[in-house]
Amino acid sequence: MGWLNPYGLLFMTVILIPNLVFALRCRDSFVNLWQNRAVEALEQIGRFGCFLLMIVNIPGTWFGFSSRGAFILYLTADSLLTACYCLVWILRFRRNSLFRALALSILPSAVFLLSGLLLRSVPLMLAAALFAPCHILISVKNARAALNAEPKGPTPPDLNKKDDG
Repeated sequence: MGWLNPYGLLFMTVILIPNLVFALRCRDSFVNLWQNRAVEALEQIGRFGCFLLMIVNIPGTWFGFSSRGAFILYLTADSLLTACYCLVWILRFRRNSLFRALALSILPSAVFLLSGLLLRSVPLMLAAALFAPCHILISVKNARAALNAEPKGPTPPDLNKKDDG
């Protein structure tokens, strides 16, 4: 494998497909309820670093797979993690829950971290180490805020409101 990682390109394409479908079908569904500009900026730097570094190997910064077994583990584990990611999207597409937030943040983080370790790509490991905790934190905070904002059954009458009837 040279500077282009076709397997990483495939994994990134598959991971991005459900995100694009969600963005197109549910344009107004995602609202960032937890605002922390520093964490959001670090997440974005890590995210785009991971996207790029999953596809492009920068010469002199990655050392390739240590063995054929490491390559097989890379293909197998990333395939399983990516399939699980897509499965969660399919099963939980419109259901906001803490499980969905955790699964959809931990699974791609695991793909990026594992890929960096097995490829022995220093920049990908650094980008993934930056992305993973920020993405998981933002996802959990947003899911909790959204769940707390949703009404839980019938709204009780306002006892302080004066009835004009």
